[in-house]
Amino acid sequence: MTSPRILVVIGTPLAGSLNHALAHSYAEAARAGGAEVRVVDLAADDVPRHPSLRDELRMPRSDADLPLADDVASYIDDVDWADHLAFFFPQWWGSYPAVLKAWIDRVFVSGFAFRYRERGRLWDKLLTGRTARIVMTMDSPGIWNAWMYRDSPIRSLRSATLQYCGIRVRGVTRLAEVRHRTDADRARWIGGMASLGATDADATRARERAELVGA
Repeated sequence: MTSPRILVVIGTPLAGSLNHALAHSYAEAARAGGAEVRVVDLAADDVPRHPSLRDELRMPRSDADLPLADDVASYIDDVDWADHLAFFFPQWWGSYPAVLKAWIDRVFVSGFAFRYRERGRLWDKLLTGRTARIVMTMDSPGIWNAWMYRDSPIRSLRSATLQYCGIRVRGVTRLAEVRHRTDADRARWIGGMASLGATDADATRARERAELVGA
């Protein structure tokens, strides 16, 4: 039985942020729980540039097609490798930061994450079997986010991206009113991420064990 493989994506351009502390706590606990963990940190790693050609939104289908950029190919390999993905990001202007959107646009491409069928309106979900967790920080109160923004960042990432491609979202955490919180509050949140990392490492291993038994 292989170790669980978890990809952590930190979707903010600001280094040293609360999201970094949350993500690193999660990743360290997942590693301690036996998982292999890769981290994509969009404050430090290359951010794929916005697509300017339609070919950049799909996998190459022949030698005549535009090849994948090196950074995009590496990120696609990360997602392909992972059993479970964990996203950490702040809510900005009722959405998630542009760096995370750019990463999603170039990585969750046709032919890798999904494929339209030749006939009808259906599509194939090519990332089925993977799971995900979403952690979002925000300055707004939770009730305001739900009422005014309709929880739009979560709905977009969970439904229009991950589930569309076959990834089942295991859990969503919303950490509200960040700017009004104390250091003790932040420390408690960071500790909570360690618990989630350990849980996800164990759950991913359990899922693999169940699949082996059912094979």
